[in-house]
Amino acid sequence: MDKLILYLQYPIARYALIVGVLIALCSSLFGVTLVLKRFSFIGDGLSHVAFGALAVASVLRLSNGMLFVLPVTVLCAVLLLRAGQNAKIKGDAAIAMLSVGALAIGYLLMNLFSTSSNLSGDVCSTLFGSYSILTLDKTDVWLCVVLSLLVVAAFILFYNRIFAVTFDEDFTRAVGLSAGAYNLMIAVIVAVIIVLAMNLVGSLLISALVIFPALSAMRLFKSFRAVTVCAAVLSVVCAAAGILISIVTETPVGSTVVAVDIAAFGLFCLIGKLKKA
Repeated sequence: MDKLILYLQYPIARYALIVGVLIALCSSLFGVTLVLKRFSFIGDGLSHVAFGALAVASVLRLSNGMLFVLPVTVLCAVLLLRAGQNAKIKGDAAIAMLSVGALAIGYLLMNLFSTSSNLSGDVCSTLFGSYSILTLDKTDVWLCVVLSLLVVAAFILFYNRIFAVTFDEDFTRAVGLSAGAYNLMIAVIVAVIIVLAMNLVGSLLISALVIFPALSAMRLFKSFRAVTVCAAVLSVVCAAAGILISIVTETPVGSTVVAVDIAAFGLFCLIGKLKKA
């Protein structure tokens, strides 16, 4: 505890905690929708796209890679949604194409135009998360705060429409709403969350941050509102606990956060079984 209190006196530790909690909150809100729409792996596909875009930004030696990674990931989210609506290319196939293609091209570019003496370390850090979240400055924190507030505001403002699109797109169209527009909005917001989450858990672990809180909440609750609230609270608690444990034990932040999420999922499964017994 003394070690934790000592570390929390430093701004970088507090910044990491703030950003981690905000990312976890945003991920969990739209994670419930993605799980219910059976589109969970969109996070995985877009995270690999973000990795490829980050590799290009690294090759181009851009000072602020996020300004390049964010619009590229959003564009691919739109293309992914369009491809998923194509009768010739189903949603899961489109995700697989983007995921594998972006991952391969990104790694190839980093090998051909490497600007680092430790390429393997850089790739591993990008894929599985690194300590970069512990080196955030005020600009990074404020950018994350602003984007997170926009994501939460969009969820609250369009809650009823997101609920309708999640469960019945035909009904959504029947009442005069554009299901395609709201699906597009969800895809774009998820792309923003993916780019934000790369600093926390890395490209390969982002899906866990999106999926596990939602699945855990579904073990105990059945209504959309209850599952969403529970997932949000659980995700924030797990992220905060994971970051604090990582700081104290000096383990990788992303892997520790995901491990805490997995432990919470196991606990909720046990509670759910005991509740039914």
